Amino acid sequence: MGHENNVCIQGARRWHSLTGHTLIVGAGISGLSVAWALLQRGHAVTVLDRGAAGRESSWAGGGILSPLLPWDYAEPVSALALRSMAAYAGWVADIESTSRLDAELWQCGMLALDVAAPEQALAWCAAHGMAALRDDPDALNTLGGGHRIWLPGVAQVRNPRLVAALRAAVVQSGGAIHEHCPAVGVVARNRRVTAVQTPTGTFQADNVVLATGAWSGLGLAELAATPKIRPMRGQMLLFKLAPGVLNTVLFRHGLYLIPRRDGHVLAGSTIEDAGFDNTTDDATRQRLHADAAALLPQLADLQPIRHWAGLRPGSPDNIPVIDRHPDFDNVLINAGHFRYGVTMAPASAELLVNLMEGAAPALDPAPYRWQAAQARAW
Repeated sequence: MGHENNVCIQGARRWHSLTGHTLIVGAGISGLSVAWALLQRGHAVTVLDRGAAGRESSWAGGGILSPLLPWDYAEPVSALALRSMAAYAGWVADIESTSRLDAELWQCGMLALDVAAPEQALAWCAAHGMAALRDDPDALNTLGGGHRIWLPGVAQVRNPRLVAALRAAVVQSGGAIHEHCPAVGVVARNRRVTAVQTPTGTFQADNVVLATGAWSGLGLAELAATPKIRPMRGQMLLFKLAPGVLNTVLFRHGLYLIPRRDGHVLAGSTIEDAGFDNTTDDATRQRLHADAAALLPQLADLQPIRHWAGLRPGSPDNIPVIDRHPDFDNVLINAGHFRYGVTMAPASAELLVNLMEGAAPALDPAPYRWQAAQARAW
């Protein structure tokens, strides 16, 4: 399908000859995963994005497919994460089969160091069916770090490559993606949004899904903003080692190191309430480098080859909103996953499609409702 990048007005003209479409606003991992799920179930889909698909927090993150210390999170986070983690290998395999692109899924495990209350952590893992051991790979026995827990089942993906594969799978399955095509308003009547307006054209819609990430808290003309979502900046560094120097994720005191098979290592990340400012600063670079070298001494004499920042869709307790908009019957939201949008993508899309189709939800939807988000506090 060669027309997915045509300008907005061309997409708008084509739209009028189509019926039964869902229009998704936002082409990050949350929007693209919903598009993929809908296409798999026979829906027609068009996706709009204000920039390039997947180039905001979906691109910027590390791709660990687990909450960093899974026992430290609220149960709604665990429910979405664990359901996604169980499905991820098959989900990625289907995407790769359609797109012919490699998302670099790798079950590399994760070693958590200096774990507080390790017995309680192990008990949580046992209760939730998550493999966890007090031992760790022999190659890492020289690391310090107090109480250690080895999570051998934790996997990772390479975010930019997953986004590229998912984008291609959506297009090859008949979905249309229009980049640099921001939604600026809607046409609404009788509790339904009938069209979404862009600077150069109007797209009619039978259903609308809002998956606008860190921008969800701004709302859209005629649409109330999704509650309690705001941008949270995260800065990261990238190093290059020889392949095989590090073969598992390391986590200690809020810092993680993520190895890639080709020897790249990501170090991150900060959590900064800096509004929509995605700039980086030298003081943070130096601090991240020092903390990374303290965890893996081989990084001490290396300079980072890249330093960047992304804007996460922050939410209280990392709990997203996956629900119908309270003012419109045909508008749904999939936003506010904070640090775990990639981790939660398959299960979040499944729940949203369940809600759209009126099917029995795979998970209890109550914690992800609009009203539940309004009741939570930062």
